Amino acid sequence: MVSQILFLIIAIAAIAFFSRNVRKVIRNIKLGQNPNRSDRPMKRLGIMLKVAFGQSKMANRPVAFILHLFVYIGFVIINLEVLEIIMDGLLGTHRMFAEPLGRFYNVLIASFEILAALVLIGVIVFYARRNLLKLKRFSGTEMGNWPRSDANIILIVEVFLMSAFLTMNAADYKLQQLGASHYISAGSFPISNYLVPQLPDSESALMMIERFSWWFHIVGIFAFLNYLPYSKHFHIALAFPNTYYSNLEPKGEFSNMLSVSNEVKAMLDPSYTPEPVAELGRFGARDINDLTWKNLLDAYTCTECGRCTSVCPANITGKLLSPRKIMMDTRDRLEEVGKNIDQHGKDYQDGKSLLDHYISREEIWACTTCNACTEACPVNIDPLSIIIELRRYAVMEESQAPSSINSMFGNVENNGAPWKYAAADRMKWAEND
Repeated sequence: MVSQILFLIIAIAAIAFFSRNVRKVIRNIKLGQNPNRSDRPMKRLGIMLKVAFGQSKMANRPVAFILHLFVYIGFVIINLEVLEIIMDGLLGTHRMFAEPLGRFYNVLIASFEILAALVLIGVIVFYARRNLLKLKRFSGTEMGNWPRSDANIILIVEVFLMSAFLTMNAADYKLQQLGASHYISAGSFPISNYLVPQLPDSESALMMIERFSWWFHIVGIFAFLNYLPYSKHFHIALAFPNTYYSNLEPKGEFSNMLSVSNEVKAMLDPSYTPEPVAELGRFGARDINDLTWKNLLDAYTCTECGRCTSVCPANITGKLLSPRKIMMDTRDRLEEVGKNIDQHGKDYQDGKSLLDHYISREEIWACTTCNACTEACPVNIDPLSIIIELRRYAVMEESQAPSSINSMFGNVENNGAPWKYAAADRMKWAEND
């Protein structure tokens, strides 16, 4: 009974802390503007199933895809076993699903063990790729101490969790062979069976190992659950809503601002009747409140894998821009604003902004708007939309742009084209042919 009460307290505390942290994340995301992403629900569902559930965009890099598939499927399916652990912890039973599931229970435990072994292989290789092979994709100015540590912490925790699961099963299996009370004969152990010879023969020592592994495994899962909102690995949960609310418009199509469209159409056609416009806000974005909630959801979903930066032509040619940094900076600023709200209230202004204090002008103007970053992202994150909004603010609110851009604006205004030649002179290049 003492262990049941202790388990109940730990479970309630873990769920309560996780719920509090999730509510803060949702509140932070809602600080953004509200675009309509509720249209075409069936198409959105199809994208979510294909991209998030089916991992379709991971397949562009086969080695990482296969390893990630091991970890992804193992993480999802093995955690079905957590349900039995929770029920056993609350009711004081042991392998309570064994009797109702019959022979299928053996198949289930065997599949859990095989998946646990595959997860171990996957995370060990991932750790080696990051820390021994030092793949370039995992480096960069934005990948400081915390991003590197965060990735390694998760990989190490997964190794411990899977090891505890297999050790628990090995001790349980040996206790079953010894006929220990309370350890019913149930389950099939194709992987942990190899650990049995390494365990002691003492029944009391085996019970201690089995109980320690059991508690370590479930408490570790509760701790992992509460670590997620502080980690890039929150994409485990957010990848699904993020892909569901993907932008369904053609890639590269920029959104128009109705107030600006009205002015342009009125200039071209004096008889044009402007469409009604809601109260004007800021042109573009200076801080996270000016971005959309989908931009902010993107920031929390980013797993810092670096696929976007690795295909960015600006970054490849040595320019300052890194799409991954854009997303990490947006998340860091959003977290800072959220903490300010917690400490000082929602109207507090700290004198900082996303533009300039986190993302520099040089970064946003280095972007070629090619959409390679958006195409490469495994969960449809769109760094380009943030860059475009920051540019809009710089141009339309501050009238600040690089000299080359200002020259292009002047040419468009005077000549109707980006070039310095008048419309009447455009065909002179062909006169000598």
